[in-house]
Amino acid sequence: MANFEGKNILIVGASSGIGYDLAGKLIESGANVYSASRNKPEGLEVKAHFNLDVTDISGDELKELPKELHGFAYCPGTINLKPFNRLKDSDLRNDFEINVVGAFKVIQAVLTNLKKAKGGQIVLFSTVAVNSGMNFHASISAAKGALEGLAKSLAAELAGNQVCVNVIAPSLTNTPLASKLLSSEDKQEASAKRHPIGRVGTTNDMASTAKFLLSEDASWITGQVLGVDGGMSALRLL
Repeated sequence: MANFEGKNILIVGASSGIGYDLAGKLIESGANVYSASRNKPEGLEVKAHFNLDVTDISGDELKELPKELHGFAYCPGTINLKPFNRLKDSDLRNDFEINVVGAFKVIQAVLTNLKKAKGGQIVLFSTVAVNSGMNFHASISAAKGALEGLAKSLAAELAGNQVCVNVIAPSLTNTPLASKLLSSEDKQEASAKRHPIGRVGTTNDMASTAKFLLSEDASWITGQVLGVDGGMSALRLL
């Protein structure tokens, strides 16, 4: 088990889903977890919580973070699946605001803290749909594709500061955000069959991977997009 004793980790979106599971795992491993979201995570002993709306960031919300930040995970996301001709400008803007602009602003706000740690880790979340090409995913794929581009550029720029930047690209994961897609046994069974491994993802799958990427064990991994998707992006079963 990776040792996070004395490590300061910021999680944006720790109030539910993957972020909540990740926060719990890090706290169990000794990390000082700081959460930022509109709602405080219930039942978790976070070091501090900051009220934050990722679509309306002033830059002052996170000024009380410790001077050294060893890790940062940005977990907010959207699932906006529509035929292309039904997408509105507001759909695209909302997906970019939450998935890209929010991450951009938070990273700018905490970058000095990450550099001071001399070994900080940034973990972002994309989607398997960026590289696999899925119908009805035009808006979210465009936004997450931009996020992956941002991550790779940042990884190059921050390598000299020993700050690693990586992306997890999940397939369908059983989170509150995906509840409508898994709202019946038939939907759950159909979704499971689409994955070579035979099931949809869990928050534990994603949180465990994120925890590893936030640890010192991953200090030589940067600029990567890691598919945690039950084989969907790489495997075709005959």
